[in-house]
Amino acid sequence: MSRRDYDARWERLAAEGHNPHGEADFVDSLLGGLGRVLDAGCGTGRVAVELARRGYEAVGVDVDDEMISGARAKAPELAWHQFDLASFDLGETFDAVVMAGNVLLFTAPGTEAAVVGHCAAHISFGGTLVAGFQLRGGGYGLDRYDADCDAAGLALSERYSTWERGAWAGGDYAVSVHRLV
Repeated sequence: MSRRDYDARWERLAAEGHNPHGEADFVDSLLGGLGRVLDAGCGTGRVAVELARRGYEAVGVDVDDEMISGARAKAPELAWHQFDLASFDLGETFDAVVMAGNVLLFTAPGTEAAVVGHCAAHISFGGTLVAGFQLRGGGYGLDRYDADCDAAGLALSERYSTWERGAWAGGDYAVSVHRLV
């Protein structure tokens, strides 16, 4: 998907009355208005830009040069990095690392544990990893994700079915909050 198509999708949803900032609302509710956030798999920066607008120090990382270019065009004042999430090291930590929009489903198969590990390495003491993704039979699921988080020193704190904190009772989408232990 091109960056223009990606952005147009969110603009269309907003025009139809949908909230395009559910992920930012969720992270904001966790952090209470203060902190540093890494938008891992940031795409064109939708989540990071909104969090920065709310006063957070937001940084974005994505492997796709077209998406990073789009993010830089939207908010040149923010730090945008083009790296593979399976091997990146920014040399800094954050209060929250958020992987919104099925990031783990877009990484190369077999790299999910490395992605989780590198994201965990960027979490400050007491910080969180927040990820929302679709659950598909036979694909990367919650059992593997929770095991990868556990191996990275993260413990499950909360799980929901939506970014609006719908109760988790199984289903095809999960938003998980893991805390650094």
